[in-house]
Amino acid sequence: MTTFQRARSEEQRETRRQAILDTTAAMLDEMPVTAVALNELSRRVGLAKSNVLRYFESREAILLELLDQAWKQWNADLPEELNAAVDAGASADRRGEQFVAVVTRTLAERWTLCDLLSAQAGVLEHNVSPEVAARYKRAALSNVADLVALVRIHLREVGERAEQLCAQMIMAAGALWTHARPSAAMLAAYEDDPALAVHRMDFAPSLRETLTILIAGTLARASS
Repeated sequence: MTTFQRARSEEQRETRRQAILDTTAAMLDEMPVTAVALNELSRRVGLAKSNVLRYFESREAILLELLDQAWKQWNADLPEELNAAVDAGASADRRGEQFVAVVTRTLAERWTLCDLLSAQAGVLEHNVSPEVAARYKRAALSNVADLVALVRIHLREVGERAEQLCAQMIMAAGALWTHARPSAAMLAAYEDDPALAVHRMDFAPSLRETLTILIAGTLARASS
């Protein structure tokens, strides 16, 4: 555990703030969002809980900022991935499949992003001030807009439905991640009853199928 002296300069305060974010990110590598506690975070970062709250108003505010950072990094990595995988000369349906393959693979590789997305509306947007909520919502809208821009490049046929499609894709990813991480009780039920076990959801295949249907349906509506 690192013990910090009181931060007196803006540079020191920013260093402290980043240490809180980095420590929380490290915790998310070890545990789900729901298990991250301020007491443990405070112990690991070497600050009293009250001092952590000087920099972020709540646990949820920290996690919202990490969600924004992880989302921005995903958006930054997507253009190169999509340019390499999506054949501009292929049919719209084929480009849709290629687009889905990249989105599915890159999200499945980013467990922390998926976990944060799954907790966004039900957990992270609670216990924050209206100011923090508004700041995060603006950031989320900007992140969706970056995805919209990529859809318009690779799936131009979607047209004006691109924004709605992207919002639905993000919501689907968060919801499917939650269902693909069953509780201990549900895992035990699956083990005891093979008839139930066949309904256990695997995240990547389920996401790929869901996004394929979303894009195919959007393309069909856009062409009608």
